[in-house]
Amino acid sequence: MSHKKVIGIMCVALLFMVMLGIIVRGDVKGADRMDATMLAMEGGKLSSEEAKKLEDKLKANPNDLLSRTKLLGYYSRKRFQSDFARQARQRHIMWIIQNRPDAKIAGRPDTSLNPVLDGEMYYEAKKLWLKQVETHKENTAILGNAAHFFIIHDRDVAENLLKKAQALEPDNPEWSKRLGHLYSLGLSRKSGEAKREAATKSLNQLEKTLSNTTEEINRFYMLDKLAKAAFESGDVKKARAYATELLNKAAQYRNKWNYGNAIHHGNLILGRLALKSGDLEKAKEYLIKAGKTPGSPQLNSFGPNMTLAKELLEKGEKEVVIKYFQLCANFWKRKRHRERLKNWTSIVKKDGIPDFGANLDY
Repeated sequence: MSHKKVIGIMCVALLFMVMLGIIVRGDVKGADRMDATMLAMEGGKLSSEEAKKLEDKLKANPNDLLSRTKLLGYYSRKRFQSDFARQARQRHIMWIIQNRPDAKIAGRPDTSLNPVLDGEMYYEAKKLWLKQVETHKENTAILGNAAHFFIIHDRDVAENLLKKAQALEPDNPEWSKRLGHLYSLGLSRKSGEAKREAATKSLNQLEKTLSNTTEEINRFYMLDKLAKAAFESGDVKKARAYATELLNKAAQYRNKWNYGNAIHHGNLILGRLALKSGDLEKAKEYLIKAGKTPGSPQLNSFGPNMTLAKELLEKGEKEVVIKYFQLCANFWKRKRHRERLKNWTSIVKKDGIPDFGANLDY
């Protein structure tokens, strides 16, 4: 597997991670309550001199979780270009698994390892995580962090850990939400009964989470996932209801980060439903509406979903798909993104169907 594909896998994992906590203090206990994501992002901006100072601090106080979290952010940004950075990152991750498996940073993308890029170190970390969950069988923080580590490369292990956490805390919606996410991974690469079964399991868990969700804004954030899972499970009625509710609620939350996602994914689901029912013209209309999203942090970075576009290309509908590409360029603006859209357009004009890769999952 190439480094490019490795990075793609990591990006998918990163897309579905949840923001945690608030930065409050600088000591060890405070660091555990901090927003680990923000600390790691702050670390990504460090200079080499600043990183060295933090390493010196850790020599004096290895338990300084704040400094270690920042350094993970620093090395995570550099690990693809530097063997030193990759090895330093691995060292910090192993320390956290060994000493602070319950810490929030232990359940973040910055503490994930890849069996291709990190080789044997991934398997050493795997052994250590399994030892920790065996030692702390009833600690749901550790079970959840370990599940995060395994969710991409050892999905069965992750599922088992999340089920254990759910059994310990049956009323905690976190576990059904994470199980729903786990079952949704890779649906575009499944087919037939395997796809319907995974989507149904995802839908069941997400609806369990929804039943424990009281705030309307949190319901809004869940509806796109519910609509997708319902569609793939074959429940047309629920898929239509969730997608319609998503678009209706979007008007209330124009200033929220999820607004653009709602416009995009709500219209795509309705378009796929129209296509499924044989209404080709309606499906094309929904594709264009999906392309008119103003974008979002996720769409601007990872890009648009191409499932409906692919299904329309299979029907020979080139013109509307090319128009969709043009609309997507309004929010997918980086040079490499525009080059990808340009390449896809060239393939479609030659009567081909591009390999959309992860853009069938996003």
